[in-house]
Amino acid sequence: MKNFTAPPTQETAFTVSQLNRQIQQLLEASLPWILVEGEISNLAKPGSGHWYFSLKDDKAQIRCAMFKSKNNAVRFSPKEGDMVRLRARVTFYGPRGDCQLSVESMESAGEGALQQAFERLKNTLQTEGLFDPNNKKALPVQPERVAIITSPIGAAVRDMIIAFRRRFPLTELTILPSLVQGKDAAKNILKQLQRADSSGHFDAIVLGRGGGSLEDLWSFNDETLARAIFAANTPIVSAVGHETDFTIADFVADVRAATPTAAAELLSPDRHQLIRQINQQEQQLTRRMSRILEQKQQQLDFTTKRIRHPKERIEQQQNQLNQLKHRLEQNILRRLSHHQTQMENTAHRLAKSSPARRIEQNKQQLLDMDKRLSRALSNALTQKQTAFARLVDKLNLVSPLNTLSRGYAIASKKSHVIRSVEGVEKGDAIKVRVQNGEIDCTVAGTKVIG
Repeated sequence: MKNFTAPPTQETAFTVSQLNRQIQQLLEASLPWILVEGEISNLAKPGSGHWYFSLKDDKAQIRCAMFKSKNNAVRFSPKEGDMVRLRARVTFYGPRGDCQLSVESMESAGEGALQQAFERLKNTLQTEGLFDPNNKKALPVQPERVAIITSPIGAAVRDMIIAFRRRFPLTELTILPSLVQGKDAAKNILKQLQRADSSGHFDAIVLGRGGGSLEDLWSFNDETLARAIFAANTPIVSAVGHETDFTIADFVADVRAATPTAAAELLSPDRHQLIRQINQQEQQLTRRMSRILEQKQQQLDFTTKRIRHPKERIEQQQNQLNQLKHRLEQNILRRLSHHQTQMENTAHRLAKSSPARRIEQNKQQLLDMDKRLSRALSNALTQKQTAFARLVDKLNLVSPLNTLSRGYAIASKKSHVIRSVEGVEKGDAIKVRVQNGEIDCTVAGTKVIG
């Protein structure tokens, strides 16, 4: 039997570098950015600040690198076994033939879903009006009994107790212990809230705990708890987390405090300020009582002086009557004198305004005006005559007749003045004007002089 073999092919062989470069181009082109979830393992944080770890599930794993410029923005400290969600780019390191993820951002695997649930519940409750400022109750000015719902062993309860004792030790504090984190925390908080509110014993209720991640604070984002806060009759202060942390309880509560200590300061007056106010009020009360005593003493003195014998009062009233009679007589005389003066003034004004006197005054004014008019006309005529004589003199100076009186004559042809010999010809009839008449002439000839 013969052995048959296929003819050899002429395929081009890749070098390892070329192959790895081809793989790198294909991977990075087809998977530019991806979201991937998994568990952290083999986490290393060298002095450079970069993070190196593997992301795995129950069947596979892949190497990851997150450089310092990116991991500074991560809001929690990852550790072995944490479930995380990564936004990363697939890279291929040719020299070693390794595939890895270059991580852009990292968040807890459950945090994204929790944030979405938080936003959905927030929008729903806000639409229903649970955040409306008009529905919020005012805090009491000086609450006497305050309930604090929080963990009895956390730093938050210690901070609030210290702040209350420092500012106003007389405030009665009741700690209602509750879980503030974990599966049953929301139910536990709700139970203590309903217990405190239904008792009617407290002037205010504080919901508090320290800071943490969104997952740590999730019990305060419970919808049932939010509706119970809104329905409570007692003013409620939410003091959950740090100043930058916000929960649904913060939005529904009547007042949101940035920290547990701030909540205690909101509900407790400053005792030193109260002491100053009491001292000021004591001083004001003392001054007012002193003024009142002085006024009453003065009234007593006046009243004592007014208590007199009836005879004295009769004499006093008789004197008053005599004084009134004298004042009445004086008043009548003054009024008569005043009316007499008015009547005289009226008669004087009437005499001044008599028609005969006014006619005489007007007649005299008319005579004065006639004299002034005659003088004005005479002056004006004299001025006009003088001006006319001046104009006549000026006119005579330029008049042709004045020139003729000195022996000159004016020759004209057909009413046109002859100015040169070129204006006439031999035999033309012309007129010669002299001082006392005209001479008709005939041109015998012309001669140019000069």
